Amino acid sequence: MATIVLYSMNRTAQTTARLCFFPYSTRGSIVDSRISFFHNTSVRRLTPLPGARWVPKATGVQFMSNGTAGKTATGRTRRSALLVAGAAAAVVGFVASASHFQRAERATMITKTEETEISEKCKKFMSPPCTDVKVLQQKKEEMCTRMEMLIMETQAEFCRALEEVDGGKFKVDKWERKEGMSLPLARGGGISCVLQDGKVFEKAGVNVSVVFGNLTEEAAKQMRSRGKVLRGKDGILPFCAMGVSSVIHPKNPHIPTVHFNYRYFEIEEEDGTKQWWFGGGTDLTPTYVNKEDGAHFHNSLKEACEKHHPKYYPDFKKWCDRYFYIRHRGETRGIGGIFFDDLDSPSQEEAFSFVRSCAQTVVPCYLPIVYKHLDDPFSPEEKDWQQVRRGRYVEFNLVYDRGVKFGLATPGSRIESILMSLPLTAK
Repeated sequence: MATIVLYSMNRTAQTTARLCFFPYSTRGSIVDSRISFFHNTSVRRLTPLPGARWVPKATGVQFMSNGTAGKTATGRTRRSALLVAGAAAAVVGFVASASHFQRAERATMITKTEETEISEKCKKFMSPPCTDVKVLQQKKEEMCTRMEMLIMETQAEFCRALEEVDGGKFKVDKWERKEGMSLPLARGGGISCVLQDGKVFEKAGVNVSVVFGNLTEEAAKQMRSRGKVLRGKDGILPFCAMGVSSVIHPKNPHIPTVHFNYRYFEIEEEDGTKQWWFGGGTDLTPTYVNKEDGAHFHNSLKEACEKHHPKYYPDFKKWCDRYFYIRHRGETRGIGGIFFDDLDSPSQEEAFSFVRSCAQTVVPCYLPIVYKHLDDPFSPEEKDWQQVRRGRYVEFNLVYDRGVKFGLATPGSRIESILMSLPLTAK
């Protein structure tokens, strides 16, 4: 459980903090002044370590149809012609039967292969998925299944990349949503992976949650405030929500904190139709700004966005800068990244494809920065400033973060997982 140490600083410390806070000053837009260099795509991207492969290659299985060939012959006599014709008919019948058998066999092979692919993928996850593997196989074409597979893959890939650099192991905790157990057709739970007091990371958390149930009035009110038109049957709104979220707090103040979250939401209305949307983003919060790191991070996200739409990166970057703004402090939380919510166009398939591209960018946009600063020396004063910056992180998450507010408003939610984003210590 995260422990937060809050204390008030004296006037001298406050003055020092304001002077050190120069990179995050709100005197001018964070995009237009202090860190406009993050838009400079000419800056060379950080190079991963030799032999490192950040993005897994896709695998596939191909099936080839079996062809058949026949020959005809003519006999000198009518009898031989009849014999040949009879034999040919037998051969045609046999080939036809064989062809039907082969098609059925190939269909069975394809079905078994698809089921095997899901089963084999699940073996590589940090834990068995929240949903039973047989259910995932039966509903493999549904978006809920595809999204659950994506978030489980993202969790496993990121956790193993962090374990490799840290040398420690994540503690895996699979939990079930108790409130959902009492509702018909309701289920849910999650997998919390936490690495604490490691060599590199003071606290690293990567969570997956898959929850089905009925929206509370408070949660529905929060969504309506964002313009959602929700029409439930007798006030009941069945929903499905799932996502992967992570916050990494390194020990070295020269290694930045990173956060990402990718999620899918589905609501069934009174007439049986479903509203759906995706949300998410990735953002970086350095204690000390490094221009090369910022350029690498933003360029990685920009490339992922531009595969799908030229306006995604500039629009979602601005959204990120607005969202991660601590209004009561008049400060930004970090150097931004991308953030989006309520994404329900141009189509479900295209929106999912975009989210998948973003999720696959998490490791390559962050791990090279970690390796680069592994052995950077730091002073007690720099460590102290890191603690102050973490305090700002805590303030934002508890006051403004949508995910935290939604989670705390949902009965049966796991508080430890919701507050996983908090650092181990802060000032």
